[in-house]
Amino acid sequence: QVQLVESGGGLVRDGGSLRLSCAASGFTFSTYTMRWYRQAPGKERELVAVITSAGSATYYADSVKGRFTISRDNAKTTVTLQMNSLEPEDTAVYYCNALRRFPSTSYEYWGQGTKVTVSS
Repeated sequence: QVQLVESGGGLVRDGGSLRLSCAASGFTFSTYTMRWYRQAPGKERELVAVITSAGSATYYADSVKGRFTISRDNAKTTVTLQMNSLEPEDTAVYYCNALRRFPSTSYEYWGQGTKVTVSS
């Protein structure tokens, strides 16, 4: 079955770094766009970063641009989010997402999330 398993969350101080990983299985990872979302307490889920299936293009939310880096290893079916210069505003549950669109349908999978807490 499809699985997306995030890891690497935890408690870090303002200015610190964390590296989140998402291990994928059960689908053809190399054909899916991979995304990281986050949801802070009391807020809507927001898109943080995107990487295309071959890893040739990335996108970042303005709030994390220059601090976060998304990458993927199609051979190991993993996607990583390197988070530097963390701020208390980055506190959230971070979710890994896989998406593949076809003309008339799409397939989308979510992980269970990993919690990141940044203390001031």
